[in-house]
Amino acid sequence: QERLREQIARAQTIAVVATILGIGAGVAGAATDNSGLAGAGQGIALGGTEVARRSVLAYQRGEEATADRSALTFLAKTGQSAKGMITTFKRFQSALALSGARIDPYQQSHPVPRDRVAALQTAAQKSKYYEKADTPALQLRHDMARAKIAAYTEGSGTVARLFQNDPQGIPALYASAITSLLYRSPREALKKIDGLLGKQPNNPYFHEVRGDALMKANKPADAISAYLNAIKHDRARSGLFKIALGQARLATGKPDQIKQAVTDLRGGLDRDKENASGYRYLALAYGQLGQIGEAELASAEGNYHAGNYQDAKIFALRAQKRLKKGSPAWIRAQDIINLKIRKNK
Repeated sequence: QERLREQIARAQTIAVVATILGIGAGVAGAATDNSGLAGAGQGIALGGTEVARRSVLAYQRGEEATADRSALTFLAKTGQSAKGMITTFKRFQSALALSGARIDPYQQSHPVPRDRVAALQTAAQKSKYYEKADTPALQLRHDMARAKIAAYTEGSGTVARLFQNDPQGIPALYASAITSLLYRSPREALKKIDGLLGKQPNNPYFHEVRGDALMKANKPADAISAYLNAIKHDRARSGLFKIALGQARLATGKPDQIKQAVTDLRGGLDRDKENASGYRYLALAYGQLGQIGEAELASAEGNYHAGNYQDAKIFALRAQKRLKKGSPAWIRAQDIINLKIRKNK
């Protein structure tokens, strides 16, 4: 992200320089009554903006191409086939061809599918794992991820199409429980997720959905137990579960639970430092405990990670007035205050 911001800043400089040159040429043309020079000035200004835009797009395409090559490396090192990756890009290519759309490859932020296939297929086929089939366990993990993404981003219609060949399989039922939570009722979601927990009682993601449904049903005390189970069975030690647990403790409104919420939220944010909403809940918890300086700093952190740098500085300045000078929290607030914000020109 920082490199992209730097690239955008360079592009903006190009655009500004071109605009200045164009204005200069336009003024000179007007002063000398030279319509050709005036028109050229306008062209320089507009052309500079287009050059700047295309330079950013070219940079993004280069980054995407690098990511594709890295994916091949990671798949090879983990003993997995890249065939699915190539098949996916070919599917994109076919869909683009069927749409009849005329695409200018230089106007895209990603390489066009045809170019991606051409750049990757030979290297992918050289891998000794190219024809290796995924294990059932790995396929299930993949399908569970697809189910969660589809449920949260596309809704029940996409979920039904995605799993039409196995509508009673665990991924389909998992997605169905999530769509019930999002679009219907928490009671319906709880019934579905409890059915899944009967089959896989140690699945942390099922306990997560159970906690989310209980929170939606305004039962934070019960949600705490669900999130604790998610944490217990989570071998990856995800920060998200601890942040959800902290949110549930905060929702009870009980002082002892709010104190514990701070611990849980801080633990979750240690694992997921860029979770802006987590800092918002941490700020609320500190505020309810009367620790205003810490609450202001948490708000500064949340705004910082959300990209709201000016607001982050304001909250950091407010935090410093209440924090002990020289303390780790005070120093962190100073770091945010000292952040250099690149101004758009």
